[in-house]
Amino acid sequence: MANSNRMVARRKQRTRMKIKRNGGGRPRLSVFRSGRHIYVQLIDDVLGQTVAAASTVEKDQRAALKTGSTTASATAIGKLIAERAIKKGVKEVVFDRGEFKYHGRIKALADAAREGGLSF
Repeated sequence: MANSNRMVARRKQRTRMKIKRNGGGRPRLSVFRSGRHIYVQLIDDVLGQTVAAASTVEKDQRAALKTGSTTASATAIGKLIAERAIKKGVKEVVFDRGEFKYHGRIKALADAAREGGLSF
C-alpha cells in the first residue's frame, strides 16, 4: 500500500512539473476524480487563484445527473467548466490530469471541454 501511494504521488508530481515547464503562463485545468464524483478547477498559478470551478456535487448538477461517477456526468461537467471559463475570458488552458490516467471519465471531461470551446 505504501509503495502504491508513493507511485501515485510521483506520477502526480511528474505531471505537475511538465505542466509548469510547458505551461507558458496559461491557466491550469485541474481534474480530481473520486469514486462518486468528479471535480474540475481552472487555476491561475501566477495569481494563485481559482478562476472557475465545477463538480458533480453542485446542487443543480446533482438534480440533473443520476450519479457523478459516469462518463456522462464527466461530459456534463466538461461542458460546464468550458462555459464558465469562456465567460471569465479564458480560452487557452493547460490540462492537468493529476495522478489519473487519461481515459474514461478524465478523457470524457477533456473532450467535452474542447467541444465547449477550450483549447489545450
